[in-house]
Amino acid sequence: MADRDTLPLPLEVRARLAELELELSEGDITQKGYEKKRAKLIGAYLPHPPGVEPSVQAERRPPVTPSSSRYHRRRSSGTRDERYRSDVHTEAVQAALAKHKERKMAVPMPSKRRSLVVQTSMDAYTPPGEEHMTIQDTSSGSDGEGSLHGEGTPTSSHGSISMEHWISRAIHGSTTSSTTSSSSTQSGGSGAAGRLADVLAQTHVGPLAYLSLKRKKVPGPVENGNSLRRSCEFGSELVWPPLEPEENHSAPPDVTSYASEHSAQVERPQVSTTPRPTTKYGNAELMETGDGVPVSSRVSAKIQQLVNTLKRPKRPPLREFFVDDFEELLEVQQPDPNQPRPEGAQMLAIRGEQMGVVTNWPPSLEAALQRWGTISPKAPCLTTMDTNGKALYVLTYGKLWTRSMKVAYNILHKLGTKQEPMLRPGDRVALVFPNNDPAAFMVAFYGCLLAEVVPVPIEVPLTRKDAGSQQIGFLLGSCGVTVALTSDACHKGLPKSPTGEIPQFKGWPKLLWFVTESKHLSKPPRDWYPHIKDANNDTAYIEYKTCKDGSVLGVTVMRIAMLTHCQGLTQSCCYAEAETIVNVLDFKKDVGLWHGILTSVMNMMHVISIPYSLMKVNPLSWIQKVCQYKAKVACVKSRDMHWALVAHRDQRDIDLSSLRMLLVADGSNPWSISSCDAFLNVFQSKGLRAEVICPCASSPEALTVAIRRPTDDCNLPPGRGVLSMHGLSYGVIRVDTEEKLSVLTVQDVGTVMPGALMCVVKPDGVPQLCKTDEIGEVCVCSIATGTSYYGLSGMTKNTFEVFPMSSSGAPISEYPFTRTGLLGFVGPGGLAFIAGKMDGLMVVAGRRHNADDIVATALAVEPMKFVYRGRIAVFSITVLHDERIVVVAEQRPDSTEEDSFQWMSRVLQAIDGIHQVGVYCLALVPSNTLPKTPLGGIHLSETKQQFLEGSLHPCNVLMCPHTCVSNLPKPRQKQPEIGPASVMVGNLVSGKRIAQASGRDLGQMEDNDQFLFLSEVLQWRAQTTPDHVLYTLLNSRGAIASSLTCLQLHKRAEKIAALLAERGHLQDGDHVALVYPPGIDLIAAFYGCLYCGCVPITVRPPHPQNIATTLPTVKMIVEVSRSACVMTSQAICKLLRSKEATAAVDVRTWPPVLDTDDLPKKKPPHLQKPSNPDTLAYLDFSVSTTGMLAGVKMSHTATSAFCRSIKLQCELYPSREVAICLDPYCGLGFVLWCLCSVYSGHQSILIPPSELEVNPALWLMAVSQYRVRDTFCSYSVMELCTKGLGLQTEQLKTRGLDLSRVRTCVVVAEERPRIALTQSFSKLFKDLGLHPRAVSTSFGCRVNLAICLQGTSGPDPTTVFVDMRALRHDRVRLVERGSPHSLPLMESGKILPGVRIIIANPETKGPLGDSHLGEIWVHSSHNASGYFTVYGDESLQSDHFSSRLSFGDTQTVWARTGYLGFLRRTELTDASGERHDALYVVGALDEAMELRGMRYHPIDIETSVIRTHKSIMECAVFTWTNLLVVVVELDGSEQEALDLVPLVTNSVLEEHYLIVGVVVVVDVGVIPINSRGEKQRMHLRDGFLADQLDPIYVAYNM
Repeated sequence: MADRDTLPLPLEVRARLAELELELSEGDITQKGYEKKRAKLIGAYLPHPPGVEPSVQAERRPPVTPSSSRYHRRRSSGTRDERYRSDVHTEAVQAALAKHKERKMAVPMPSKRRSLVVQTSMDAYTPPGEEHMTIQDTSSGSDGEGSLHGEGTPTSSHGSISMEHWISRAIHGSTTSSTTSSSSTQSGGSGAAGRLADVLAQTHVGPLAYLSLKRKKVPGPVENGNSLRRSCEFGSELVWPPLEPEENHSAPPDVTSYASEHSAQVERPQVSTTPRPTTKYGNAELMETGDGVPVSSRVSAKIQQLVNTLKRPKRPPLREFFVDDFEELLEVQQPDPNQPRPEGAQMLAIRGEQMGVVTNWPPSLEAALQRWGTISPKAPCLTTMDTNGKALYVLTYGKLWTRSMKVAYNILHKLGTKQEPMLRPGDRVALVFPNNDPAAFMVAFYGCLLAEVVPVPIEVPLTRKDAGSQQIGFLLGSCGVTVALTSDACHKGLPKSPTGEIPQFKGWPKLLWFVTESKHLSKPPRDWYPHIKDANNDTAYIEYKTCKDGSVLGVTVMRIAMLTHCQGLTQSCCYAEAETIVNVLDFKKDVGLWHGILTSVMNMMHVISIPYSLMKVNPLSWIQKVCQYKAKVACVKSRDMHWALVAHRDQRDIDLSSLRMLLVADGSNPWSISSCDAFLNVFQSKGLRAEVICPCASSPEALTVAIRRPTDDCNLPPGRGVLSMHGLSYGVIRVDTEEKLSVLTVQDVGTVMPGALMCVVKPDGVPQLCKTDEIGEVCVCSIATGTSYYGLSGMTKNTFEVFPMSSSGAPISEYPFTRTGLLGFVGPGGLAFIAGKMDGLMVVAGRRHNADDIVATALAVEPMKFVYRGRIAVFSITVLHDERIVVVAEQRPDSTEEDSFQWMSRVLQAIDGIHQVGVYCLALVPSNTLPKTPLGGIHLSETKQQFLEGSLHPCNVLMCPHTCVSNLPKPRQKQPEIGPASVMVGNLVSGKRIAQASGRDLGQMEDNDQFLFLSEVLQWRAQTTPDHVLYTLLNSRGAIASSLTCLQLHKRAEKIAALLAERGHLQDGDHVALVYPPGIDLIAAFYGCLYCGCVPITVRPPHPQNIATTLPTVKMIVEVSRSACVMTSQAICKLLRSKEATAAVDVRTWPPVLDTDDLPKKKPPHLQKPSNPDTLAYLDFSVSTTGMLAGVKMSHTATSAFCRSIKLQCELYPSREVAICLDPYCGLGFVLWCLCSVYSGHQSILIPPSELEVNPALWLMAVSQYRVRDTFCSYSVMELCTKGLGLQTEQLKTRGLDLSRVRTCVVVAEERPRIALTQSFSKLFKDLGLHPRAVSTSFGCRVNLAICLQGTSGPDPTTVFVDMRALRHDRVRLVERGSPHSLPLMESGKILPGVRIIIANPETKGPLGDSHLGEIWVHSSHNASGYFTVYGDESLQSDHFSSRLSFGDTQTVWARTGYLGFLRRTELTDASGERHDALYVVGALDEAMELRGMRYHPIDIETSVIRTHKSIMECAVFTWTNLLVVVVELDGSEQEALDLVPLVTNSVLEEHYLIVGVVVVVDVGVIPINSRGEKQRMHLRDGFLADQLDPIYVAYNM
């Protein structure tokens, strides 16, 4: 189909079409109606393709957004919108988008949970039923644009369509659309839509997001049945299988629960029974992760797409740096060598014409009022309208005079007492009047002038929390306002408290509300007259002004300035007595006040005031009034002209020939020109003359700056400039370049006011005069300007007392100038041109962009369908030392996700193409949710505030940090390593000691230390102290569930040994898996195994509510450990044979399962004694945070040495009691639970952590009740207590909880100490007697289960602060507390006896100096003796367990912990009197992320993210193909989900100089946590890539 403009359409058809389009944009007709009427109109002129009915063809045609119909103007609905229409600009935008088409920009679409999709787009993709469906067009063009001959979907032989084929089509989008849409209409916007559609179709950005939105029940790491996520006992420990020798270590595939066919399940209707090939999502046929692991999933396809997009060339690379208070270098934008520079001569100040001297000009406005009120009292002054457009009331000059006097008398004499009047001359008074009552306002305003008090007109506060109302309150407070004048109706409408009083509005001072209606006032005495004097330098009134940041200032205007301004306007506008003027503007401030309230009275004119409420109902009302009253002048904004255009067709007899001046109040907005042109085009035939249109420029500070004079000479064409936007961004005026795309057309706003002097100065720095071809801030020197910001002398000086300087540095005038806040230049003939406002200025990478221009570009991108015209806000936020552009628009409720998303990606491309600047964030919010100003516009600063605090609640967000942020530090280049010998020599030379430390010696033997084996210690205790209680197990109520004495344990272990020998037929050295809940059976079974010479492996039992995910882990440990038999309790035995278990694993392959609930009565024939102390005592299996299952071998020697070391460190004796609230399955937790009591003889009070979920106070109550001095817990337990008991400390105190006897409370951990948690725990329970120094942490890892443990003696744990940026470079830089980028690190307890530590470089294996970051290596008699693997991977084994230094002491054999940390010698002394060496753990090497050449620890990024918003409960980060993925748990309504995306991106950029690639918002409890309370980030990663997290929202940052 041909473009409409090339069709030979008669003019009247074109005009009718334009009107149709306006109707559609107005919402007066539906899309269907529009298409029908349109088809009728142009049906006759269209060439029909053969065989297609004309009606069909018309219906398939997309809606047209015409680009060149002269009459056509689009609909607007706010106050900010009128300025942004320009057909030329629309065409430019289309051209820019077409250019982008060649660049093939693919943007992955965010995915959203179903409940969040306002109107879900699944509807658009309903699978075709089994009807007679032969063609399905899935072209991704807009609104069915594209093809009649789209790629068809063949129906299968069963008459049904292949579901898979349908899905893959829906995803790929019809790739034929590119060939077809070129034949479709490319008229105006939809042409661009089609072009972009092609791009998107070719790059497979289809509706990627909707295919797996229904919740799937695929087993995954997060679905723990009903078990709490933070469950300590049954954390969802999903594991990796053991390593295959040829596999890469970093990311083995996970075989626990996900198979690839689950990865992208769509709930499929049973359409046909024939088997289908599985769906391929996008290009994820077989993708590989960064580690070469194949992944087949939708998410990864999207990320891949993102990665491909990010590989596109970015902005040109930058060269130099500026130093950001440390070695970290942020790139600083270099000036572009080819940028345009001003070349003109220095400008001269422009002088306005002489102020004429007219004999009858009054000496003051009050004098004018008195004159007209007494000479011609019947003359009409003001006519007000009701909402039907009827004249409601006529205020005559006589009434205005008498009523103003009455008001003046009452406010001076009737407020307060005679002796103490409330108001004296010069006091400030608030005027609070609604927009539909100008008469009452006028009376009150002149009443104040007569009483010599200062009126401060403000908006009516509608609710207690209006946008910006608080700031107005601050203004009133700073002006010392105590009285507010208001009208009766307004007073009644104000919000009231139950007692009928008007509440104090937020931030407002206490006010007395005074109603100014005549009937409420007393008559002044006959002899009372106001004192009328000539205009002087007293303040006449204060006009409020809202700044860019939302603060409200009061501009004071003196009486002489007010009068001079009225005289200047009278002269410029040629006002004459008794003229009629129609005013549509707000009469409380600005142009509306100056013309409609002040100048009108000076000239005895008649004002017809049109309220905003009437304009909303009837946009034509002002034109009707001009005709009705034969008005000579009308004061409007371009919005009002635009609305009149839209509505004019209903009106027949319009005659505008009476108008001699149409004053356009917002002429200083460059985008008003299109309204002026269009208005003239349409109304020229109705008597409107071109020279009548008079744009003016004004500002609150300088009042009227310039105004185009109404002339009778129609030959004088108005001035226009077509300027290059590129030039403007450098502040240079360049007439239109060859490009013709990015231009700004500006019209002149006339010449400077009479008697004034105008110049243009550089916007920042010293006020130096601009050159003639340079844009700067317009400054004015005149009597008729404001004089100050009330009460703010500093800001006043910068704005009202400016002395512009010439290039020689001399001031150009002795009088001060006032900055207008307008950016512009003076053109030929002294005409002023305004190109934007200082407030809308955004300086991005050294170039200046105007918010209004960006709004105009955004609106030229097919806006009608997806966003509301006037409801769009553009502002900048500062992130990482530069401004970043944010665009927020209101989305129409009926637009689908894809529509909006495509619109957003087009807007990005258009702004990039036209302004050459990237948009940092584009957000769409639901309609009608942006904060409004009183006249319905968008409250910008409030919108920005909400955006920054995360309370905007967008429904769509697109962030583009990758394309916008170009000042990141250069990625760190790894320097060639200095050899280990040089490092050592360097340390010696600089006097630094080598970082090594050791615990004290193990010392002399004691009576039980003579035994080499724990089984012998138990037998000895059973003989010497048979009735001594070793173990006490508590239940959730705190009562003793069971206990064991030495003899009971010995007897029980013997029976179990007999059971193993008899029923299990086990040999010496066989492995036995112990699957028990935490308790006493586990301990007995362990010693039973030792007694019969078997090797026990403790395994966490499966969770009864979540067998599907927990049982495979149990099975894997049993298999990997080569267990010959499984011992367990009867209950778990049943569980292992249940239906659910059969579904989860193959139960036939279990080894024999023995239950130990009924034991044989007899003892074993003899107790085994191991032949060699170096044989295996037990195996310790644990899942690391990276998801690896690792078993380590513990020999008898190591086990005894371990127990001995702990006994010495904690001074444990039989008389002691220790409370243990830990998981007894691995690491130090197992050793404390099962081994230490037998070795040291102390009583262990066992508290299973799972019981704390029922009763959080259980652990602390037990500690208090048993008067325990030493207790051990995990971070999960500590967190449970902190969160669960935070508000109950008083109750606990009354229940007698006393923690004052605790001397060590140790958190058992394998990570960097969580200092925030331990501190809040200490603070919280301080009142219950807990000493802060008692709380400490331990540190262990796979190669050595406990390296450090805060014992009883020795100094308190110390804390240091290090620079987080230095850590990224693997350096330690100690800083003061509270310095920027500081990170607190707490010492991980004291080094255990018999343990030696050294810090080594993980790459070169050379020793490092004190306070240097390196890998912690450990040498100790209780090191594990190696990994237990089925395959025996020797190289890994020897590297981890028997490494030697490459230099220095090369003999000692060390085990590598895999953790980075540093040693630091402190000023404290040990028990031995030596100086104390503190070990600080920074984080695991496995977990650390290499990004931009630096090493990041996930916990640091997570901490930053959690701080950004109160609704973020938990966070986990991981990398995937070099993209940083941030997963946040949202504790709040799903509406808040999208607020988090920009906040998370900002904080990570600011604090870590990293760009977040993907932000995933999930429900609370989704991030998997293991039994030690550590995040399992790799499981989370797998769940994310396999699409099993059921996220609320996934945002892909561009």
